[in-house]
Amino acid sequence: MIFTPGQFTQRAEFYHQLAQLTAAGIGVVQALEQIKRHPPARSFRVPLQKFLDELAEGKTFSASLRHINWLPDFDLALIEAGEQSGRLDACFRLLADYYNDRARMAKLMISQMIYPVGIVHFAALVFLVVLPFAGSHFNASLPMLLAMAALKLSPLYLIAAFLIFASQSRHGEKWRSLVESAVRPIPILGTARHYLALSRLAMALESLLNAGVNIIEAWQLAAAASSSPALRRAVENWTPEVEAGRTPAEVLVESPQFPQTFASLYTTGEISGKLDETLRRLYKYYSEEGMHKLQAVAQWVPRAIYLIIVLVIAYEIIQFYTGYFN
Repeated sequence: MIFTPGQFTQRAEFYHQLAQLTAAGIGVVQALEQIKRHPPARSFRVPLQKFLDELAEGKTFSASLRHINWLPDFDLALIEAGEQSGRLDACFRLLADYYNDRARMAKLMISQMIYPVGIVHFAALVFLVVLPFAGSHFNASLPMLLAMAALKLSPLYLIAAFLIFASQSRHGEKWRSLVESAVRPIPILGTARHYLALSRLAMALESLLNAGVNIIEAWQLAAAASSSPALRRAVENWTPEVEAGRTPAEVLVESPQFPQTFASLYTTGEISGKLDETLRRLYKYYSEEGMHKLQAVAQWVPRAIYLIIVLVIAYEIIQFYTGYFN
């Protein structure tokens, strides 16, 4: 239900092993059987066995993965492109790097949040439990005090659990669209998520075009792989115009979902005939910019929590001494 940094690392290790084995000339089936014997996690054994069973029935690599519904659309789009182009090992390396980046960012966010979360619990213990009963005949052990503090903080626990659950990418289209609409206006965070979606789109589009997929289908698959409902809807809206004769570069300039930088570079690559190089540059640029903004969020969210804690503590101290001196 919730993806953790450890799960991202396990997924990255899975793709890293696949890249190493296939680059060494080992077949996909033999590579999967070898990984199943020593998987990155025990939870990989069951889907890997289902995957191997699908391959044994004669299905293709990507068709088997789609049937067992184990991997996200982004992974499936890249793997399908790598299968068609004969560059599966390169796609596996890209996916390994992608999940390593996601794991690193998740670990950074968690490490930055540990201290302020501890301060919140300490402040709740002191100001919501200890001080209200100071001077009374109420006696309680430390575990009871901690339980009372946790009870006082239960609304915050529920809000945090809901936010973590809502931000996962396994939900349906309507839910993800609602979350995207809610997060998009948030400064820095909304832009970071949008930039990362653009980077995934550029990566998938480059792989699909190199695999020989026609431009219209490639754009549709890449938009779905971006995990952004807004980008997918934008591509669907201007697909009839491209089918009527307009180029993707012409409609990109008019689409509000694509920044001017993305549209300009794509237009340049389309005119010069070096679209694959341009898409690789777009992927690198928006991936780095998105990660940079997420790092800023990871640094400033704890600082905002510090400020809130300081203000709350100051208010509680003033209230305490106001009541103490009557």
